[in-house]
Amino acid sequence: MLLSSRKPRTAALVTAGICVALLAASAPQAATPLGLGDRLFPHLGNPGYDVESYDISFTYGGDNSKPLPAVTKINARATAPLDRINLDFSHGTVRSVAVNGVPARFTTSDEDLIVTPATPMAQGQPLRITVRHTSNPMPAKKTDVGWIRTKDGLAMANQADAAHRVFPGNDHPSDKAYFTFRVTAPENLPAVANGRLLEKRNRAAGSATSWVYRTDHPMATELAQVSIGRSAVLPGKGPHGLPMRDVVPAKDVKALRPWLAKTPDQIAWMESKVGRYPFENYGLLIAEANTGFELETQTLSLFERDVFIRPEYPKWYVESIMVHELAHQWFGDSVSPRTWSDLWLNEGHATWYEALHTEEKFHYALEKRMRNAYASSDTWRASGGPPAAPKGPKPGEKISIFRPVVYDGSALVLYALRQEIGKEAFERLERAWVTAHEDQSATTADFVTLASRVAGRDLTGFFHGWLYGKKTPPMPGHPDWKSDPVRKAAKK
Repeated sequence: MLLSSRKPRTAALVTAGICVALLAASAPQAATPLGLGDRLFPHLGNPGYDVESYDISFTYGGDNSKPLPAVTKINARATAPLDRINLDFSHGTVRSVAVNGVPARFTTSDEDLIVTPATPMAQGQPLRITVRHTSNPMPAKKTDVGWIRTKDGLAMANQADAAHRVFPGNDHPSDKAYFTFRVTAPENLPAVANGRLLEKRNRAAGSATSWVYRTDHPMATELAQVSIGRSAVLPGKGPHGLPMRDVVPAKDVKALRPWLAKTPDQIAWMESKVGRYPFENYGLLIAEANTGFELETQTLSLFERDVFIRPEYPKWYVESIMVHELAHQWFGDSVSPRTWSDLWLNEGHATWYEALHTEEKFHYALEKRMRNAYASSDTWRASGGPPAAPKGPKPGEKISIFRPVVYDGSALVLYALRQEIGKEAFERLERAWVTAHEDQSATTADFVTLASRVAGRDLTGFFHGWLYGKKTPPMPGHPDWKSDPVRKAAKK
């Protein structure tokens, strides 16, 4: 995710509120939310099972203010004995739940849908969970994310903890799974989702079209994307024949094509730094909506139309945003954070390659940007916490964890690391990281371990200060760099 640094705008961050129907007469007693105990989002995710795949169906009638009939099928495996199965879901009306083909009782507590199967599940037992529900695109609160209502339809923005406002599941990046999306929409409103298009079927002339997409790689729930709207879907080819598909407002195709044409070269540049692009295809989803951010949804990065249309944004700036979200396909999507405290690995790397690309292509010095970041680093740490131990979100503002310390403040850690171990070792580390943890979730400790192995020495002490210290350590090679005194306002 890249929060807008442009002129202030009113965010249109929309999702839905909670209205889950209960089977009150048969509801289990003392049903409670569980959660995985994530330091930043303790109630997010659920223990006791591992999701292998999702198969999610939506039916869209053309009105983006009305709930969408939906069916979510989850294939999972119990990792512990279960007499109840908790799913994250806080938005929509649940009509029925079945486990392994047998109707199950269900209720809700907080943001959990709690299912009691007809018989307890043994450890290792397959779980086939089917939830028939609605998915409501209307916001419960202005600061919610999930469904984004665009000018002519819908798109998704599920980071950091909003996928469960769209569909039930295990909404934590530590439990990645394969996804299939089945979308039925009016024939004049194309539907696009993560992964490959498997099927497009017209139901009847003048009625609706059904689309089926499937991912070739596992994906975190926060990276799911479904777009429905009056869009043009533009095919293309990237490096070594990589399939491309961009999704843009139909009326803006001519204006946007010059920007879309830059993506293949950007992919080639990223591949020269860290290795082969990790997924089956890539493209830009340009939505006519004011969100206040751009988002690295897997294989189909979400951008606001204004980024490319408004003339006051210089070329280097627009390209830096494009490269930021592209870099996330390696750092954040292919290699996902095990916990949300590992967010610095996502945003620090995306910011690093954004800045490096800007230096190499537009001659904006990386060292100058890092020196400016160093000057602000103590202030950022005071207000947002150190990079690998960020402060929790503000009440009711889940995306407030995306603070300067996880962007330039975390790219600064990577700059310090390159200064410490040398450019050659740093570049070997970057390639080794995305290779060793491809299609997995990884931790800060994993990065420290690999960095130490590549450098040939223990870097634990180095990383402790840079990732967890309240004060920014001295910059290797730049003893003259100073961090500005922390402003009193930052301590509040």
